[in-house]
Amino acid sequence: MRRQEFMLATMNRIFAAIALSVVAIVPPPGPAALAEEGRAGAEDGTAGAAPAETLPSFAPILKKITPAVVKVEIRGRAPAPGNSRRREMREIHEVGSGVVYDPSQGLIITNHHVIDHADEITVTLIDGRVFRARRVGSDPDFDLALIRVRADNLPSIPFGDSSKLEVGDIVLAIGYPANLAQSVTSGIVGGLHRTNVGIEQHENFIQTDAAVYPGNSGGALVDTKGDLVGINTAFIGSTSTNPGVGFAIPVNMSRIIADQILKYGDIRRGTLGITIEDPTPAVLRDLKLTGPQQGPVITKVDRGSAGERAGLKAGDVVTKIGEREAINAPFLRTRIALLRIGETAGLTVLRDGKPMTIRAVIAERQPRTSSR
Repeated sequence: MRRQEFMLATMNRIFAAIALSVVAIVPPPGPAALAEEGRAGAEDGTAGAAPAETLPSFAPILKKITPAVVKVEIRGRAPAPGNSRRREMREIHEVGSGVVYDPSQGLIITNHHVIDHADEITVTLIDGRVFRARRVGSDPDFDLALIRVRADNLPSIPFGDSSKLEVGDIVLAIGYPANLAQSVTSGIVGGLHRTNVGIEQHENFIQTDAAVYPGNSGGALVDTKGDLVGINTAFIGSTSTNPGVGFAIPVNMSRIIADQILKYGDIRRGTLGITIEDPTPAVLRDLKLTGPQQGPVITKVDRGSAGERAGLKAGDVVTKIGEREAINAPFLRTRIALLRIGETAGLTVLRDGKPMTIRAVIAERQPRTSSR
């Protein structure tokens, strides 16, 4: 059964169960009421007619938000495929998607890989308007980029809070797959904080089975209220009969990167000079820690680093960064990477079983020396 049919069938069963429970509570009408209903049906011609069935639809929500999802078309030059050191350049013409980020400034957010090799960027709106766009800046590590168009009356989309997503929430993916007209697919959140996917340098993906096809990159992932919760980025495991698993960058993380690009024009990623690993048995054994531990473990602190100056030590178990739980080592590395040079990372750590909070200032990256 197709996904949409399965979802509708599931919802209809839920509605049917609710209806049955109401029938069980409300007593059946008496003979007089049934006779009166029969007379009314005979008069208006509806006697014996089956009750109308109303199916759920996302159409009213989509009509409001789909205008803010745009087609991003690029032309440029990229290295031709091959292993030769002297690869020739080839002309490329590719299509992706984007989301209006700030209508008043003409800003559109998309993936870095969508515009990476672009010499010319064209944005097409659902109402048919076409604009030339220019690059504002991008972050290859997180695969996000901002472009700008000069346009009036751009549509908008409300921002959601991706930290409130839960596995099982229904989501919709909007974009321009396979150079088709704008398309929408639906599914659920299948996982959160997905790391080690091998797509980007820093990963903290929303996983979904809402189909994300080539061309959907940079498009919108929205919840059932129509709020933007993610930027569609990639898919893996697809076949001719299976769209595979889709991944989206959480909107909360996307906004941090976009605002940094807008404010500074580039991304200057700093460091604490620490090495973080998950508390595997081997890591705990090497650091002489007893398990299990509640978070990722600092395994090395570079000499003279920001981490050493703040008082961090190898063997510290990090349980929180700010108010966020340190879910695992990749998550913690990603949260630190979101901080700019000069900003402070508040780390809650366990040292010899005792909690403490250490505030470390993000520093400029320096060549690594010895560690302790």
